[in-house]
Amino acid sequence: MRKAQFAIALAVLMICTSLSGCLGSEEETVTEESSPFDFSRPISNTTWYHYSGGVDALNETAVLAANITANLTGENTPFWSSASYYGIGLSTFEPTMGITSDDNLYMTSWGNGAAGSTAIVQCTGLIEMSNLSDYSCNDVYDAIVPVPNSNDPYVYVDKWTDRIMKFDMHALLGMTVEWSDNEGASWSPPTVATDIRSVQDHQTITSAPYPAALHPTTWVFCINGNAPHPLCSSSFDGGNTWTPEVSGAPVDCQSGGLTAHLEGGSNGNFYRGNAGCNGQGYAIYRSTNGGLTWTEHTLPTDVSGTADTWNAEEAQVAVDDDDNVHAMWMGSDNMPYYAYSLDEGNTWSDAMMIAPPTDLVGTGFPVVTAGAGGKVAFGYVGDSGGDTWNAYLTVVTDAFGDAPLFTTVQINAPGDPIDLEAGCGYNRCGGLGDFLDTSVDQYGRPWFSLSHNLQDIGIFATLTEGPMLRGNIGPLNVMPAGGPETL
Repeated sequence: MRKAQFAIALAVLMICTSLSGCLGSEEETVTEESSPFDFSRPISNTTWYHYSGGVDALNETAVLAANITANLTGENTPFWSSASYYGIGLSTFEPTMGITSDDNLYMTSWGNGAAGSTAIVQCTGLIEMSNLSDYSCNDVYDAIVPVPNSNDPYVYVDKWTDRIMKFDMHALLGMTVEWSDNEGASWSPPTVATDIRSVQDHQTITSAPYPAALHPTTWVFCINGNAPHPLCSSSFDGGNTWTPEVSGAPVDCQSGGLTAHLEGGSNGNFYRGNAGCNGQGYAIYRSTNGGLTWTEHTLPTDVSGTADTWNAEEAQVAVDDDDNVHAMWMGSDNMPYYAYSLDEGNTWSDAMMIAPPTDLVGTGFPVVTAGAGGKVAFGYVGDSGGDTWNAYLTVVTDAFGDAPLFTTVQINAPGDPIDLEAGCGYNRCGGLGDFLDTSVDQYGRPWFSLSHNLQDIGIFATLTEGPMLRGNIGPLNVMPAGGPETL
């Protein structure tokens, strides 16, 4: 009898343990899915992760409302990101820049060189530094007879030969070109790069490995002269001599003469941005014969419109390592837009608005650069309200994906604006002048040259942490933050 009672009790116990509530309720184990944005530390309030149109990538409701299905893996993986800037110790005006394979950065400093010439400031130790004391900036323009100061200083570094080209405009009358093949230790005598048939203004210069008889690369410059479109000239001997200036567009083009930065591709093509020939929208102009003739390739501005600013905010262009072409411009809403071409500018992707999901009143001074295929960086200034002008870097590592993730960082800390002037981003503004510049170093880190106008000091801005724009997807080496203490 005792054995039978024990058997019955054991059976009841076994049944109860399989039924919820018999021996008390069991707690459900809830497993939260990890997010690609679950970094080991909080995201900075000056960093934004977003999709085209300013859709906040961390706002699931906004992402669903925009019908975005994102794959945040592989090349589109997000990285914890931040940015900062580093002073060059001198003022700047229209701060063009270049980077050599010896890891030196160069920027112009208007009127601060010998005998009032344009200084060429070399910053050493800044790339991949571990302490702020690792870097220093000095003027390396020490020509035997310095060329007098110019109205528009310009420096460019040949990406294929490391030749540093110093390109000066003199009171609208003409230009001189000098170069250094040894990191600024010595400079060539100046050569004249001008055409007596036209005034010379708003010059830009670049290079590409288009076949040249007397130099590894062909050089091209374009200017705003006596024509309804830009005029361009080529050098096939490294800058010693220049061809007569020719139309930098179809000969009947009515685009106006203000051209954005020239860009050369590894396939030998040359590109520049400008207003469209019909006076509407923007276009990228391409030369496949060393700058001698140019064709127009209209950008998709039908939705964005174009900015109504004094210099029309010319469309900027960059070429990545795979010869894909990337364009950036400001729309009628004063926000930055982007499109890419996989066929040398013949056709373009849909336009993407790339400003971050924050309350920007407007933006200006666009510049774009590229590293490996589909890895692009955009620089611009923006008004966060009350004419508080900050500087921004936006990067994308999978531009050709279905839903590319954009990461935007403000390079100056809150309370440290670069300018407080009304309408700064829409007009010629202090040391920003007419244009800024940007480039990617060999490690995949983007660099942005501009001016901290409130302190009147040239600055290099970059990601202190974030994704590499060259090589396999991965994080950049960590750099120490700069900021006001470097001014």
